[in-house]
Amino acid sequence: MTREPVIRELGALAHRLRHPPGAPCACAPPQLLADRPDGTVVRSGPVVAKAHAADTDREALAARLALASAPQLAGILLPPLTTPGPVDTAGPVTRPVTFWPYGAPVDPRDPDAAPWAAAAVLLARLHRTVSPLPLPAPPMRGPVKAARAVARMAAALPGTGAVLPVQAAWHALPAWARGEAAPPAARSGFLCHGDLHLGQLVRHPVPEGPWLLIDVDDAGPGDPAWDLARPAAWYAAGVLAPEDWELFLDAYRSAGGPAVPAGGDPWPQLDVPARALTVQTAAVALAKCAAEGREPDEMEQLMIDSCARIATFPPELADGSAS
Repeated sequence: MTREPVIRELGALAHRLRHPPGAPCACAPPQLLADRPDGTVVRSGPVVAKAHAADTDREALAARLALASAPQLAGILLPPLTTPGPVDTAGPVTRPVTFWPYGAPVDPRDPDAAPWAAAAVLLARLHRTVSPLPLPAPPMRGPVKAARAVARMAAALPGTGAVLPVQAAWHALPAWARGEAAPPAARSGFLCHGDLHLGQLVRHPVPEGPWLLIDVDDAGPGDPAWDLARPAAWYAAGVLAPEDWELFLDAYRSAGGPAVPAGGDPWPQLDVPARALTVQTAAVALAKCAAEGREPDEMEQLMIDSCARIATFPPELADGSAS
């Protein structure tokens, strides 16, 4: 399906959850919230419909929906409106669709109000939760997502020298961080989000409810350090202010998060995942720049430059010997 029919269909599906067919209403038109290769998100009032990628593993997605619905994750993950499995869009290319209550997102115009401490506490609580599913949950997809970003960059810029520092940093990582092997056993059994950034938090109920994590597409058992890796990478690159990083790290430790020791140097555990997220961010940036015919902006260039630096020295604990 092309973009516009998907948006219209998602709006109609979300609206149908609000009103029975034929019931009178004066609802505002559906609102497009996001449109990316891995997901199109449309809001109709209090209901959000998300069309996932066409190649989504339906069974894994159903398991992740069940995870988000579990009472053990209440107050941590935003629960879906319907379970256990998604419906499909119509048209020649079907996509699974899930439905969620609308939550108020982080305001990008107010960076000083970014809920770093709330995000850290939610992660610590998630990491300490034993999976409530009767069968093993699908694994956390963070490394796979990073590998896809590198492949997307290579396809967008074939034979271009700009990708070489990013690829060098990527190939310096251990196989598990590239999605080519299982993570170290001692660090692979924690329930993780898999794609943590501030866009994955909403307040629900709106407008002043508690912060909750959204988007379970990549959730599952894995190394909890992966969920700390993006802010760690931003801090290391000079993108995230030191005080915000310290606020995030201290809140995570105070909440008993298992990804790093309760005190001391956290980088032996964070180094490899942070490098992987640096590469992922730089790869996505270069692919976007190629598609949009522009040069990297300041933040994007910082992440690309970081790849050139980290490619020159070996990662800490690359053999996964940390416990």
